[in-house]
Amino acid sequence: MKRNALSREIIDTCLEMTQLGLNQGTAGNVSVRYKDGMLITPTGIPYRQLTETHIVYVDENGQHEDHKVPSSEWRFHQAVYHARPDANAVIHNHAIHCVAVSILNKSIPAIHYMIAAAGGDSIPCVPYATFGTKQLSDYVFDGFKNRKAILLQHHGMIACEVNLQKALWLAYEVEVLARLYLQTLAIQNPVPVLSQEEIAIVLEKFKTYGLKIEE
Repeated sequence: MKRNALSREIIDTCLEMTQLGLNQGTAGNVSVRYKDGMLITPTGIPYRQLTETHIVYVDENGQHEDHKVPSSEWRFHQAVYHARPDANAVIHNHAIHCVAVSILNKSIPAIHYMIAAAGGDSIPCVPYATFGTKQLSDYVFDGFKNRKAILLQHHGMIACEVNLQKALWLAYEVEVLARLYLQTLAIQNPVPVLSQEEIAIVLEKFKTYGLKIEE
């Protein structure tokens, strides 16, 4: 896909993320793998004001285009692409229920079989580090070694997939799971979970399950 079309898709994803209630204001960021680097949303521009020319190219070495400033979180987007060669799109947001779980510094356990959409038997919460730092990107890299979605302590969530449509679908599923976890946690702690054996079965089934969108 040509750069202009990818940039438009990034903007449309940002707007849909807000419509779905997954983000607020200028928080969050979206990227796609492009050439030897990525295209990513700029810093500080409200989504509704974005045009294709605002989207920033950042190369493999972290160098970005002149006269453009990428999202302050570009490092952890790069970390996801390094950890997940299968990922072509990354979405980060401050979805309310995901943030609430991250404040508790809890991973979301296997409360529902849809946990397998994130690639394992939990959605881990990686340690806190200041936004935009290499320390945070290192935590993200470790978190994504065997997952497609994680929580960031006291911060938010990140999801990756083969394209933006699937990444947004996964981000929404993670927010639903976070909401379910908080609601059940308020009634019973610990919350009952599915066995590792059952999750292993579901993970196998998920190889041919999910949102049917062409890559």
